[in-house]
Amino acid sequence: MAVSVVLEERRGPIAVLTLNRPQVLNALSSEVMEELSARLTNLDQDESVRVVVITGNERAFAAGADIQELRDNTAVSMLSSRQITRWEALKRFQKPLIAAVAGWALGGGMELVMACDMVVAGDNAQFGQPEIKIGVMPGAGGTQRLTKVVGKARAMELVLTGRTITAEEALAMGLVNCVVAREQVLARALELANTVANMPPLAVRLAKESVLTALDTPLDIGLTHERRLFSLLFSSEDQKEGMTAFIEKRSPHFQGR
Repeated sequence: MAVSVVLEERRGPIAVLTLNRPQVLNALSSEVMEELSARLTNLDQDESVRVVVITGNERAFAAGADIQELRDNTAVSMLSSRQITRWEALKRFQKPLIAAVAGWALGGGMELVMACDMVVAGDNAQFGQPEIKIGVMPGAGGTQRLTKVVGKARAMELVLTGRTITAEEALAMGLVNCVVAREQVLARALELANTVANMPPLAVRLAKESVLTALDTPLDIGLTHERRLFSLLFSSEDQKEGMTAFIEKRSPHFQGR
């Protein structure tokens, strides 16, 4: 039986997706992205799952796209393929996504990291967009998300030189939330995931939506959208439970309703 290129494990309300092509440093082939997309679509519809962690192994999160697979493509074949549209599942995913990164996160691997909502990096993590070195450029969000996070000057440097940065540099640039010992990456990501999973699911989903809206809209539009979502949550049972529990000085029991 063939081994899946994306392994799935449940830990209570948390799903852990592990990229599983260690022989090629978890290169993101079309098969990997197809399976990752399918699993995320299913997990988004599973009410028992509140947070998803995506990880690789200690040597590599994902060392880029599968160049062997891409080399002989043409402009027409790239435009007509699902190579980029497979990434839409990440954009559509409504629940929190946490990347647990050790080792290499290059090219498409770094783009996958930036498509997640939070990032825990190991002290051996290395990030970069080296596509320029093989005659192309980032094509799955590398120029767009990177610029929004680190600003034009740094994004230009990383994209135009293909330079690799350390986990500490990534932390200083705001690309990751924290840096931990490489052997503690998944444990720290799960700790963060558990904290979020204990929050009210509806509020988490709408808060994520609101934060992402801030990246793409002017402030006045974002504030209007935020107020609407804030008001909408007052029709939820979790809002009543959360505020009542606060007044009664007890722990709330959120049910996602």
